[in-house]
Amino acid sequence: MSDRKLLSGKFVWFELVTRDAKKAQAFYAEVFGWKVVPFPLGNFTYEMIYAGETPDTMIGGYAQPKNDRQPSHWSSTVSVEDVDATAKAAIANGGSVIEAPSDLKDVGRRALIADPQGAELGLLKSTRGDPPDMTTAPPGRFFWNELHTTDPTSALEFYEKVIGFSHQSMDMGPGGTYHVVSKGGVDRGGVTSHLKGGVAPHWLPYVAVDDPDATIARAKRLGATIPMNAEDIPGVGRFGILKDPTGAVLAIMRPQPRTK
Repeated sequence: MSDRKLLSGKFVWFELVTRDAKKAQAFYAEVFGWKVVPFPLGNFTYEMIYAGETPDTMIGGYAQPKNDRQPSHWSSTVSVEDVDATAKAAIANGGSVIEAPSDLKDVGRRALIADPQGAELGLLKSTRGDPPDMTTAPPGRFFWNELHTTDPTSALEFYEKVIGFSHQSMDMGPGGTYHVVSKGGVDRGGVTSHLKGGVAPHWLPYVAVDDPDATIARAKRLGATIPMNAEDIPGVGRFGILKDPTGAVLAIMRPQPRTK
């Protein structure tokens, strides 16, 4: 993995923040086949998520909430060339720094920021480079990330200045306008104004699956609630949304093959 390159703008890590990691781990083992691998990190052990058997299938981890009021949620991390400069840019453009830049031994430099609407985003410059892009994401892997926000226009301006995302806007008919963000010619995620009342702006990660309907049914049987049952997005794929037994929300999709 030493020859991996930095892919600035790519979402490279996904962390489930929850007070009940064991319950979540049992759930995701049944739903996606994810495994838990302990990783010594200083004076504590970090539990990593493997989508397969080998280190190259490492996709995320589990973390404790910062306080008793913080609900279970998925936290996304994007690769950047300079964590300190990006954190400063977040402040300069109306955002905030939740966790100041710091070094993680043998991992890289990281920070946690929030955009002006409050959506949190991790920053990472990995010492080992980033996982290469895949043409098609295998089942159980994160492959897309979607910002649900109260103000897409302001959010797009923020992420353009802070992360370097450009965007294209698409008319989705009854679904409204959807904005695809990219960097270096690679699409990395989307931005939408679809946000239920009382729900804070957030990034929603997507996991690739072979059968969205079966995945939703299995998740429901294992204690999840289903904010959105599986349905088709013409030209994109079939997707659904689940809330795991600890309360964290995640999207799933069987994406259609993408064409130029």
